[in-house]
Amino acid sequence: MDKIYDVIILGAGPAGLAAGLYAGRYRLSTLVIEKAKDGGQIAITDEIENYPGQMVEGESGPSLIARMTQQVEKFGAERANDTINKVELEGPVKKLYGTKDTYQCKTLIIATGAFPRPIGCKREGEFMGKGVSFCATCDANFFEDMEVYVVGGGDSAVEEAMYLTKFARKVTIIHRRNELRAAKSIQEKAFKNPKLHFMWDTVVDELHGNGILSGMTVRNTKTGELTDIEADPDDGMFGLFGFIGYNPRSELFEGMVDMENGYIKTDDNMHTNIPGVFAAGDIRVKSLRQVVTAAADGAIAAMQAEKYISELE
Repeated sequence: MDKIYDVIILGAGPAGLAAGLYAGRYRLSTLVIEKAKDGGQIAITDEIENYPGQMVEGESGPSLIARMTQQVEKFGAERANDTINKVELEGPVKKLYGTKDTYQCKTLIIATGAFPRPIGCKREGEFMGKGVSFCATCDANFFEDMEVYVVGGGDSAVEEAMYLTKFARKVTIIHRRNELRAAKSIQEKAFKNPKLHFMWDTVVDELHGNGILSGMTVRNTKTGELTDIEADPDDGMFGLFGFIGYNPRSELFEGMVDMENGYIKTDDNMHTNIPGVFAAGDIRVKSLRQVVTAAADGAIAAMQAEKYISELE
């Protein structure tokens, strides 16, 4: 592609879509590149409660993202569905080499987000989609009236566990410590839920089964004692959901952009160490990763991109 865009936004989660909306309103020629579907992590979120101005009842991740996408389209941002395999970020024109095409821009906003961290037990990959999941919204209905285990102890783990109680007959949170890390308000709801149980000081060591997940070995983190857990014979299987954090999608930029534990370092105005390259949303080093903070990052990044371009002219 010969066209040189004012700004290319890599990723169409809340940060990327907000950047696209603001860049479009600044009358910048804008391209949003997304390799999958819009929304990032929020696309698989069943219920949104804390985004200002949302529908008070019945707001889901997909419904919120659908409206964000419409806004971006209204203000003229172009779209491309492609996977970027290589980038060249130095100099006045940045180049992105995709599977389908090559793209050029004066400024780049990296909004590639993060993805779920593996549970880290033996044979985990073998049972992906066959009992092991990282998305309660996607897979909860497969475990209707069955037993489910959730690995993790933070906000998302406890919230997803409570969501799973709408489907499963029993949900057990497996946590490596003896207390949860989730916000107190979330913990209070969890402890009141009669379907929710807790396995403290425990990690999953190995999974078992013949084609589907039907057993696992767990280890006590204090004593080292191993315990085998088997599925109810009437069920033949159980669900294991992992919610132990995320890994940033930043490998494309390694060795070019300054990072901390894989997250891109920026200043308060979303500047990276490379002129004309910005980062927004879950991909950057920050204290709170929420839809509202991602959208704010995107807006700031677009404004700074516009300022950078105007100073070039």
